[in-house]
Amino acid sequence: MNFAKPDNFSFRHTIYSHGWSELLPFEIDEEKWHLSYVFDDEKFQIPISVTISANEKNINLKFSNENVSQSEKKIVKEKVKHILRLDEDFTQFYKLTSKNKEFKWIAKNNIGRLMRSPTVFEDLVKTICTTNCSWGLTKNMVSNLVNKLGEKTIEGKGAFPKPEALAKMDEKFYREEIRAGYRSPYFVELAESVASEKIDPETWLNSELPTNELKKEMKKIKGVGDYAAENLLKLVGRYDGHALDSFLRSEFCKKHNNGISCDDKEIKEFYNEFGEFCGLAIWFDMTKRWFD
Repeated sequence: MNFAKPDNFSFRHTIYSHGWSELLPFEIDEEKWHLSYVFDDEKFQIPISVTISANEKNINLKFSNENVSQSEKKIVKEKVKHILRLDEDFTQFYKLTSKNKEFKWIAKNNIGRLMRSPTVFEDLVKTICTTNCSWGLTKNMVSNLVNKLGEKTIEGKGAFPKPEALAKMDEKFYREEIRAGYRSPYFVELAESVASEKIDPETWLNSELPTNELKKEMKKIKGVGDYAAENLLKLVGRYDGHALDSFLRSEFCKKHNNGISCDDKEIKEFYNEFGEFCGLAIWFDMTKRWFD
């Protein structure tokens, strides 16, 4: 199955835009530049493993299960478009970055899309798994969630677990089996709230709240502070938060301040010219070497 991709779209730069491609149920093949994912949906009888690739004109989807129905393929197609942000317009971002010689490389290489999960819930859980720990520990927690709680494909690959599956487990399970540490009670409370429809993270995608108000809503969830909320905001299409953490602060000082530490105000002022896209500007400025 294939479908047309936008002209200003780079598949490789999108799937390599941040670390999500390394977190199950995503898997990246850096030799062939293919991205695989295990899709699950309430309309599926069983999760479906799909390999995503691209050529000059199209996005290509290869289904591991030959018995996938046309209706299931249509659902997967829409989820892939969401993951790769194919319907999002970056024209204004490219105009802004093209005015600054240090940022012209962004538009030239069609960079700007931050790959995300098919659901905000998955992005939320994974973001909580990134807080106050190493990337290795993040990968372990997410892998444990997928392998221990996710529904399986016919090949035995795990999907990301649904809120209902997470809600069935107690704090002890998250501490001992997932190795989630202090996050354990947060996962219990979050899963129960989403499963019972007390909260619905998916509504953040189309929320009419101003960014600051939406950020406050996100921070009501235990385990979500300023850093986590501003990263989540970028994944739902709000780029006016900087999401400063130790990595961005350190990289900024190395690149723009002769290695001397500086306060957050100075960092934010540096990206003022990019307005509502300041969060994208700082992220790609600080990760440029990944693409070099």
